[in-house]
Amino acid sequence: MREFAISIYLLSFQILFTISKVFPLKDKVTFVVSFPDNSMYIYKMLQEKKIRIQSVFLCNDRCFDEFRKINRYTFLVESKNFIHTMIGIYHLATSKQLIVDNYYGFLAVTNFKKGVKCTQIWHSAGAIKKFGAEDPTNATRTPAALRRFQRVYEKFDQFVIGSDFMGAIFRKAFLIKGGVFLKTGIPRTDFFFDEVKLGLVEASLYKNNSIFEEKKVILYAPTFRRYASNFELEIEKMCAELKDEYVLLIKLHPAIKLDLELSKYQDFVFDYSNYPDINELFVITDILITDYSSIPMEFVLFKRKMIFYAYDLEAYKNDNGLWEDYKTSVPGPVAENTDEIIDAILNKDVDLQQLEAYAKKWMEYCNGDASEKLVSELFGK
Repeated sequence: MREFAISIYLLSFQILFTISKVFPLKDKVTFVVSFPDNSMYIYKMLQEKKIRIQSVFLCNDRCFDEFRKINRYTFLVESKNFIHTMIGIYHLATSKQLIVDNYYGFLAVTNFKKGVKCTQIWHSAGAIKKFGAEDPTNATRTPAALRRFQRVYEKFDQFVIGSDFMGAIFRKAFLIKGGVFLKTGIPRTDFFFDEVKLGLVEASLYKNNSIFEEKKVILYAPTFRRYASNFELEIEKMCAELKDEYVLLIKLHPAIKLDLELSKYQDFVFDYSNYPDINELFVITDILITDYSSIPMEFVLFKRKMIFYAYDLEAYKNDNGLWEDYKTSVPGPVAENTDEIIDAILNKDVDLQQLEAYAKKWMEYCNGDASEKLVSELFGK
């Protein structure tokens, strides 16, 4: 039934797209956005360089308002809003350039005109868990679904990468035979090289809570899990051991609510789950605790301590699949319980050589000018 519903949706999309192809291509770029950062950096660089090209944004609910504030050509994508869907299909069919940051099923039925370029900027700077053609859940998919995935992958003409290692992962995930890799770096990583922006963010966070300046900051940012608890820290134990020198910031996945009485841990635990930009929290973070997220690939640019809380490693590996051996590939101690986390915080030194190797592996082409290089590559001619 699910496949039948998808096929009806895609057939309707294809008919509307084919009708829209009657209109001529325009000197226009359409961004299809599920995560705002990379597209926003590209758009701002287009403005800075005064490149005269119309920009259109097709956004999901999460980032629609953010782009609508800066560009009136912003519409919902994959929504129940029929007017927005119609307008979005028209822009997809009449843009010379498309920039997408995720897998979008409707691309399976968008047969673009000759001369259209589709650039995949992806929403993650790196990857620990498998995705695309390597996703373990593909084993439960129908042959029709797998063929649809392949048709989507074939729409990507070029891929923006931060390193050759990520390029190799894309080759496997998207079954790339030809394809072009744009070795410009990841646009949003320019933030980490902008001393002015870093200073402003730091000052703002300290102004809102001065205790962050007085103590060392631990940031706990776990990955979302479908099958188990998403929060396994023993906060009381951490508070007893660390509260004199440290504070703990918690940033959970938007789908998870923190079930914790914060008043019991006043001046130690702070819930920043609703803070919009985790990269800004990195600025004041002394120690990052995470698990299977891609955020270490960017945090490594600060060369600060990371701890990997993999209390459910085997279950997660079986459920999601991992690109590499986890324990030997992460740049920091792996902990299985709260006691090991506390020990790593207090007693484990930072291995700078390990961090530098990790940065080279994932951030090879990220040097602070990724947005400028990418805009030059895509629009310079």
